Amino acid sequence: FKLQNKIKTKYRCLLFVSAQARISCVRVKYLFLTWLTVLVGSWVIYVQYSTYSELCRGHQCKNAICDKYKRGIIDGSACVGLCDKETLYMGRCLSTLPNNQVTPLGGPATQRSPVFDTPTRGTSVEKFREMVHNHLKSKLGEQANLASLVTQILSVADGNRDGRVSLPEARSMWALLQMDEVLLGLLLQDRGHTPRLLGFCGDLYMTERVHYGPLYGLPLPWPLSSWLPTGVQRTVDQWFTPSWPRKAKISMGLLELVEDIFHGTYGSFLICDLNAAIFGYTDHYELRLLNNKAVISEEQFRERMKTLKCQTDSDCAYGADCLSSCDAAERRCKEEPLKPNLAKACGVLKDYLLRGAPSGLREELERQLYACMALRGSAQMNMEHSLILNNLKALLWRQISHTKDS
Repeated sequence: FKLQNKIKTKYRCLLFVSAQARISCVRVKYLFLTWLTVLVGSWVIYVQYSTYSELCRGHQCKNAICDKYKRGIIDGSACVGLCDKETLYMGRCLSTLPNNQVTPLGGPATQRSPVFDTPTRGTSVEKFREMVHNHLKSKLGEQANLASLVTQILSVADGNRDGRVSLPEARSMWALLQMDEVLLGLLLQDRGHTPRLLGFCGDLYMTERVHYGPLYGLPLPWPLSSWLPTGVQRTVDQWFTPSWPRKAKISMGLLELVEDIFHGTYGSFLICDLNAAIFGYTDHYELRLLNNKAVISEEQFRERMKTLKCQTDSDCAYGADCLSSCDAAERRCKEEPLKPNLAKACGVLKDYLLRGAPSGLREELERQLYACMALRGSAQMNMEHSLILNNLKALLWRQISHTKDS
């Protein structure tokens, strides 16, 4: 009996020691993971802060612009508020790219560092009009309505609304027109797809603030985003989105953008990096294109493809999404885009619209989205393309036309 008790006591001791060892092991693992998390987090914060403090220097940007304004080199509708009255100021930095400094200034503001020497002193308004016309022609190709676009641009250039474009105003506008994203913003201004241009000073320009962006998804630090499996990340991306009727309204805005940039007033355009990150939406759930740099004219794409030699189709690319095919015999890229914007837009909208979709709609919506994603070629006005676009818009509209979100 005593021997039995001793064995039991010894067994309990062994169990206790074993449990202690396991607890110690768990503690070591926990401490290691905590240490690793703190180390990685601290490193990410340090890198972000270093980049921010090195590149986001709003006061230097303002000083450089205002110096040129006070010397009479540049002028524009935002110069008085920025430099004289100081009612405009640089706020939080939104971009750390050296050639694309973006900060809230009433709305996002972008500025680069060009030399403001064009047009030269003595250039007449008519000569400047001709310069703008030729520049637009090189970007958009021969278009019937270029003259009206030139007039619109000269009207915007007249920042103080005195009925004439001064040399400093002309220099500012010329610098802005060298940025394709500004030109596209002016082209789409009336359609409401891009943030409204609120003012400019030199090559710094202000736009309407878009409160919500990207369209969906959380901006994760690269160590975390690289560890997360793709399927998990796609699910997480859809967690923080508006109610389904509001998503439908935003999606209709994207479909209307795709419709408007094809065979529009000033030609056709391609979105060459079509993803959720380049879109946002307003308080009224209206879509806005946040990154105009992702869009180029079809004329520019074709000209680019003409110059490319190739071995395979992968050699015929412009950006992430604008692809052509390789002519094996000629070893040159063909000019025709392989995939229309509508197919790429439907790929972006698929998970966004299907999550939370009404049960009676989901099957038909999924069928139409997959048919849309299967579109090929750039024959944008053919019957199939128009039919799929109109059917999708009609399907979404029927669901929200009777709600306050319409």
